[in-house]
Amino acid sequence: MWIDTHCHLDAHEFGAESAAQAALARAEGVGMIVVPAVERANFAVVAGLAAGVDNACYALGIHPIYVPQAGEDDLLALRERVAAAMADRRMVAIGEIGLDFFIPMLSEPAMRDKQIHFFREQLRIARDFELPVLMHVRRSQDVVLKHARQIRPAGGIAHAFNGSFQQAQGYIDLGFKLGFGGAMTFTRALQIRRMATELPLSAIVLETDAPDIAPSWVHPGRNSPDQIPRIGAVLAELRGLSVAEVAGATTANARAALPRVAALLGA
Repeated sequence: MWIDTHCHLDAHEFGAESAAQAALARAEGVGMIVVPAVERANFAVVAGLAAGVDNACYALGIHPIYVPQAGEDDLLALRERVAAAMADRRMVAIGEIGLDFFIPMLSEPAMRDKQIHFFREQLRIARDFELPVLMHVRRSQDVVLKHARQIRPAGGIAHAFNGSFQQAQGYIDLGFKLGFGGAMTFTRALQIRRMATELPLSAIVLETDAPDIAPSWVHPGRNSPDQIPRIGAVLAELRGLSVAEVAGATTANARAALPRVAALLGA
């Protein structure tokens, strides 16, 4: 079995095909797809999607790209929604949260500070409810690590990891797993492929970030969760392992990072 630990199955690119895409993924052996929210407006959307798809679950959070238009009332609404959703077995994490210093507008001092405020407040929500986090870490690895060390949520995943070995170890030391996906399938992605090859297999989980970060054989087309087994096969080839070994290890890692996913899947 495979787990897609990060997939925006509710994205407009999928239109009305979300359930069909999940069914295609299940036919390929993808037993669970984690669908993170990105803003208050889609909290109910991801919850409703997961309720209607047997191999989907969801996370609640405010993505850094949506921070510019977000306010304190959105953080309050998130906390209230999480409190209510703790009874929902399909709510598994706080996410997608984090920092993005790649987009110039988000890197301006005032917006950088607002991002950090929203990130810290969401880390506190995760800590208060003992939930793991799905973290966006684009061009922000060290700052994300700094605040995660201070607030200490209950583990989680550094999504689309593309940092250094030192940064990877920082996440591992905090109990986080590292998400690898389509970027790893490009032969020119030398650093990502080296990390995927040399990091402890126990630290790696798989993701698509669909409809984004399409693997080399799909790029520049729309990514989808049924690509996870083939992405996993690339990881197996890089590490000199069987596909079955990589499926087993990455699924076990995802279950460890996201205990409520493990509870959904059972023994």
